[in-house]
Amino acid sequence: MACLNASASAARRAPSSWPTFTFRHRARRLDTFSESISSSTSDSSTASRTASSVKSSCCAGNHSPSFSIESSASRFFLVFIFFIFFLSFFVFIFFFSFFCFLSFVVAIVAIVAEFSSTSPVGSTPLVVIRFSAHSASAPSNAPLSACAVVKSAARAPRARPHAARRATTMAMKPNADASVDTDAPAMRVSRRALATKTVTLAAALAAMPADRRARALELGGSSIDSSFWEQVELPLEPGVILLDIAFTTSDPNHGFLLGTRQTVLETKDGGKTWDARDLSSLLDDDVNYRFNSVSFTGNEGWIIGKPAVLLHTTDGGVNWERVGLSPRLPGAPVLITAVKDNGTAEMVTDEGAIYFTSDAARNWKAAVEETVSATLNRTVSSGITGASYYTGTFSNIARNDKGEYLGLSSRGNFYMSWAPGQAYWQPHNRTSARRVQSMGWRPDGGIWELTRGGGIFFSEQTGMPEEDSEFVEGKIGSRGFGLLDLGYSPSGKTFWTVGGSGSVFYSNDQGRTWKRDRGTDDVAANLYTVKFQGENQGFILGNDGVLLRYTGSKN
Repeated sequence: MACLNASASAARRAPSSWPTFTFRHRARRLDTFSESISSSTSDSSTASRTASSVKSSCCAGNHSPSFSIESSASRFFLVFIFFIFFLSFFVFIFFFSFFCFLSFVVAIVAIVAEFSSTSPVGSTPLVVIRFSAHSASAPSNAPLSACAVVKSAARAPRARPHAARRATTMAMKPNADASVDTDAPAMRVSRRALATKTVTLAAALAAMPADRRARALELGGSSIDSSFWEQVELPLEPGVILLDIAFTTSDPNHGFLLGTRQTVLETKDGGKTWDARDLSSLLDDDVNYRFNSVSFTGNEGWIIGKPAVLLHTTDGGVNWERVGLSPRLPGAPVLITAVKDNGTAEMVTDEGAIYFTSDAARNWKAAVEETVSATLNRTVSSGITGASYYTGTFSNIARNDKGEYLGLSSRGNFYMSWAPGQAYWQPHNRTSARRVQSMGWRPDGGIWELTRGGGIFFSEQTGMPEEDSEFVEGKIGSRGFGLLDLGYSPSGKTFWTVGGSGSVFYSNDQGRTWKRDRGTDDVAANLYTVKFQGENQGFILGNDGVLLRYTGSKN
């Protein structure tokens, strides 16, 4: 204790720069150490010598013994803390840089899409995420296929839009009920879904070989790998739905193509190239017309649209004139047929009104006495499912060369027929629970049906079937993709059916068996219509301005 007191006296005489608290701390540490040694009962002499030597060393110098306050455990803990900190910092920097790069890629793609969509011909393709599944045709929540990144026209976000099990398979033909342009609705995508798809796109691009990535990202081409079809570039804005096509019978290379947003295109080389025709001088201002149907006989042609509008030409479309229609017309005109080239035509509305004219639309004569709604409500005891108090419209109307009509209920649960000389539409019930998507006439006079979910049926006999049991299902592996239309070559040897998500199938045995044209899988659009003007002249019409031209077999 005398040594410690001496140390304390020395500390009081020390310069003011000495840290007093450090000295006291060391003194306490020394006291504790001394007491610990002196209290030991074993080897007391050794303890005494040790304590004496420590005190001597303490008294001999002018400073207290230095004991390190950092143990090996403390140093390890500090190193560990610094390691975790720097590791977290580098991980944060890595992911931050990754997402910045990803955002930069997405921004570049968006800028390219913006510039390409404003080009004069609207023909620049863009990389899009294509959704595909064995049981679906659409994009909404379907898993990505192995070939998730494909080429498609940069006209719009594809919406595959855009199924019986997913969205695109449920895609219906463009609704004729809308009084203005009713383009496909925009698909709303959550931020999480958008981020997921963006990451998937980047990962798919990174996993691709360099040559495939270059082909997927290349700009300026829209070729497809089909052995029968090629995609035609059109001078259209994004979002236009193509609805009908027809060629003059006097010149099979001269034709017209119609669509939403009062679209009228003209070709003079058999459909290889198309030019826009401006008929706005014949239309009302501030009205967005939807041209539904076009038909020619010789050089005389007709165009109808919605809101109710009728255009007529007698010189092959060089000049058009507008023909007035009554505002009391029951329903919207959806189908026009040029019967002869002497001013004779037939017009049908979506409510089943049929009119004939033989004097170039100066006068019209009604072929039926009432609309389909009135007919069905009058025959409530007919046993037609869904017919009672029916106030709907036809979603699909088809005409054969005999002048007979088929009209499909907008609900898809029954259909009606009409033949020349009948005063009313004749209803036909269906016992099957599968709703009909579209139906029409075969070249032999029979009926075909396309049901929701990718089913295809044919009547066993020609003429109008009486029961559902008279229909036979065709063998088509649609994989759940919705089928929307069926067409055939004039000879009836080859049938074609089209549907959602670029689906195209063909049959060489009049619909008994079908094969899929995988070359059109890269067409990211719903295909609504297929029409043939000749054995080697056919077209497929879809949304977003997609037009495919038949080129014959390339095999």
